[in-house]
Amino acid sequence: MFQRLLLAIRNEFGISRSQARGLMVLVVSMLLCWFGPLVIRRLLPLPSTEMSTTDRQTADSLVAVLQSHQPDAPYSFPKKYPNYAAEKTSDVATPRSLFTFDPNAASVPQFQALGIPKFIAERIEKYRTKGGKFRKKEDLQRIYGLQPALYQRLEPYISIPSTPSPTVSPNGIASSASAPSTVPTSLISNKKAAPVAFDINSTDTTQLIRLKGIGSKLATRILKFRDGLGGFASTAQYNEIFGLDSLALSELNRWATIRTPAQKININTASAEDIDRHPYISKRQAEIIVRYREQHGAYKSAQELLNIKILDEKLVKKIEPYLAF
Repeated sequence: MFQRLLLAIRNEFGISRSQARGLMVLVVSMLLCWFGPLVIRRLLPLPSTEMSTTDRQTADSLVAVLQSHQPDAPYSFPKKYPNYAAEKTSDVATPRSLFTFDPNAASVPQFQALGIPKFIAERIEKYRTKGGKFRKKEDLQRIYGLQPALYQRLEPYISIPSTPSPTVSPNGIASSASAPSTVPTSLISNKKAAPVAFDINSTDTTQLIRLKGIGSKLATRILKFRDGLGGFASTAQYNEIFGLDSLALSELNRWATIRTPAQKININTASAEDIDRHPYISKRQAEIIVRYREQHGAYKSAQELLNIKILDEKLVKKIEPYLAF
């Protein structure tokens, strides 16, 4: 019968004997692939899904162990804030009791005992070592990362000793209540010169150190921040300078004016590296700004930047004074 089938295939398709055999093998293989699983399912019994008594007892004991180790509350992860990296929740101290403290003198363990996270306490200490000083309670809010709710809880316990008022000695020289009645003339000659209004975008440290609450280190930090921006576009940007207390900030707002315009970046010709140098713009944002420009053509106004999904209206308004079209 097999030989007759081969002969019929050869006569029908006009092929050789070996080709006819190969065709037969192919047809048989295809039939096995199609119908084999159906035949196996009908002939072989399905595996039982029922658990034995021993297996059921083992599973029940494992469930009981897992439930006994289940936490009372689900795990939570620290929130990532946009302006700094998320800190470990293990650094957050639980307040044992609230007590009166001076932020200019308290130690890191004392801050932690008040419920201030360790990284914030270390940031306060670093601020003091660089010459920063808290002159009133509200200055503590300027510490980067200190939550408003935490400040509101600690505000009644903040105590900053007032500076002794100067007294005038018989010879006409001002001195504090605890200081000697006479002051060497060498100290009088080192007194700061009276400040005058100046252009913040063209000044040097000489004018800045004349202001109250600003020393040489803080003056250098202000100029470094200014140069990174390409110049101040608004006096509101003084609030972004790290380490300024209320006294230094009020002095800047009083004497530091903006007369020279800030340096601008040509958004239609600058490379991604040039745009990334501005502190308000990240590397990824700079790359997407350039890529969008290459695909859609030159920007005509800052409003067209809003077509880029990762740029919101607040950021565009912030960088607009530094863009040229």
